[in-house]
Amino acid sequence: MPNSARDVLSLRRYTAVLLTVIALLLPACVARQRATGPAHEPAKVPLSQLADLTLQVGDQKSVGTESMLRAAGQLDHLPYRITFSTFASGPPMVEAATAGKIDVAITGDTPPIFGAAANAHIKVLSAYEGGGPGDQILVHTDSAIQSVDGLRGKTIALAKGSSAHANVLDQLDKAGLKPADVHLVFLQPADALSGFRNGQVDAWAVWDPYTAQAEQQLPVRGLVSRKHKYSFAIASDEGLADPKRNTALGDLLTRYANAAVWAREHPREWAAKYAESAGLDPAVAAVAQGRTLRQPTPLDDTVIGAEQRLADLLAADGQIRSAPRFADWVDRRFDHAPESR
Repeated sequence: MPNSARDVLSLRRYTAVLLTVIALLLPACVARQRATGPAHEPAKVPLSQLADLTLQVGDQKSVGTESMLRAAGQLDHLPYRITFSTFASGPPMVEAATAGKIDVAITGDTPPIFGAAANAHIKVLSAYEGGGPGDQILVHTDSAIQSVDGLRGKTIALAKGSSAHANVLDQLDKAGLKPADVHLVFLQPADALSGFRNGQVDAWAVWDPYTAQAEQQLPVRGLVSRKHKYSFAIASDEGLADPKRNTALGDLLTRYANAAVWAREHPREWAAKYAESAGLDPAVAAVAQGRTLRQPTPLDDTVIGAEQRLADLLAADGQIRSAPRFADWVDRRFDHAPESR
């Protein structure tokens, strides 16, 4: 057989083998990309064996995870250690959990969606209801803007991927506006406050306690607020796969749920403790916690459906490339709403 013919035959054989290998590998690659949903739960470890474990917990000034746990006595006699880290908003906590820098955090409804859209290595473990009235779009008292429709062409400051981001998109949608009809400026609360105070932005979308602070310290009025809002506990896949961390996570979420019930039943005591821990004026803390208490609620189809609607809205407005199937980032292994101990 001439050399050229043998070369063609060898090339064909090589191509056939290569295509076969690709065909075998492709499903595995796709499977890895789609490896979402509840992971295998490791066996529980006795709490008495967690003395050498340190759980890394993300916190926010607006959430007050550590202060609520401490005020309710839920950090007493811990069988493990906890290190709290404070973040400005939810999205950085999702990033930290994906990077393995924290094990768990309580965040608003929007950060988990942005995380899921970015294929973050996290799971949503439990849900909490409340805090909607504290999410507002603020304007100055003397502003000519009287309704959401009046925001057309105006500048709105907000933290990207935060619950305020969701509120703005939802309110614009209800008013028949698109994000392109306004100018969104993505700033964390401290920078947004400065820009709003100085008149560099026309409106500020934010949550409590920043809303309560602005209401008491600046001549502002709320243009619109959310009627309903969920918060979520998110945890890193890495922590959920580790027997000791997984056990500690379950224990901590039970303690947080109990602390939330305690805060509801002791509003004045909790507001005072929150003011002290967050460095807030007691009057600000009382307003913020009076309308922002997060109470345990089942992580059911209603909650997941609300998150999916928000994900679809974010995708339709081009804020994320495509809407993730939110249920794929939900793990119900710790889904409970225990009564106070």
